[in-house]
Amino acid sequence: MNIQTILQAFVNKSIIPEEQATFIANYEQTKPFSLHWEVRSILYVGIVLFGSGLGVIIYENIDTIGHQVIITLIAALTAWCFFYTYKHALPYSNAEVKNPKKLADYILLMGCTTFLIMEGYLQFQYNVFGTRYGLAIIIPTIIFFFCAYRFDHRGALSMAVTGLASWLGLTVAPLAILSENDFTEDKLLGTAVFLGCMLCAVGWASVKKEIKAHFSFTYIFIGGNLAMIACLAGMFDDKSQFGYILVGCALAAFFILRARSAQSLVFLLMGVVYSYVIITYLIFSALGATDAASFLATFYFLFTSIGVIYFLLNFKKFLGIKK
Repeated sequence: MNIQTILQAFVNKSIIPEEQATFIANYEQTKPFSLHWEVRSILYVGIVLFGSGLGVIIYENIDTIGHQVIITLIAALTAWCFFYTYKHALPYSNAEVKNPKKLADYILLMGCTTFLIMEGYLQFQYNVFGTRYGLAIIIPTIIFFFCAYRFDHRGALSMAVTGLASWLGLTVAPLAILSENDFTEDKLLGTAVFLGCMLCAVGWASVKKEIKAHFSFTYIFIGGNLAMIACLAGMFDDKSQFGYILVGCALAAFFILRARSAQSLVFLLMGVVYSYVIITYLIFSALGATDAASFLATFYFLFTSIGVIYFLLNFKKFLGIKK
């Protein structure tokens, strides 16, 4: 149903006069169309393609160009990106800083990407870090955290949090564990739960202390999913099962409370979905593979499906949003 049909229906029911309907129709036809998200998406895709193309050029012309020249060019590009961002940056503030020069955000993201390319190239060609892989990860992680807070950049923050998770994973897990794909190893799961809970705590504290409060979503979203996935993996294992269930329930409750506070549908979905998985597992693991479990499953999933539909229709009430 188009806008003309709706307006004509309002006019026929005497809800609005003919003049107002004409004014609204003219406004809808002549108002500017926003290309904000389209342009942002194109810029992000452009940065990804630029990084990929740079890697292809290096690979295909390594013998012709020379290692030193390639490293110098990448380093110069990285330095220019950081200099451009610093030159056009606004002063630091604990509140959100919206730079009118939107290009600076994408230049910073490209600088972070080229820095990783340069570091990876140095490690591959000259083995500058040796077997100290943790050092190779923590250096860009620290730089990205600094850039995220100094230039108020959520993309750099996401890269920093990912680097921190990688660094802790390499620190506590032997390389043999990773090569054998044993992701249920106790230390690795425990580290994931610890890091995820710490990130959630940082996100909560950033709101309470009003220090880059808008970073809270990134911290809680990444940390919460990391911790909950680790809790579910530990819950499905036989070792320390009760501890993972307890932490998982506490995190699910935290997501729901945070969702009501921030009126965030994403956090509400995280809390509801993860708690549903935990409760379902506890019920059927207690019943075991019995006829009663099979009988209960039919009605359980039927009524929970109805509950999901009710939740989707009334999620605003759960969030405390007034219509």
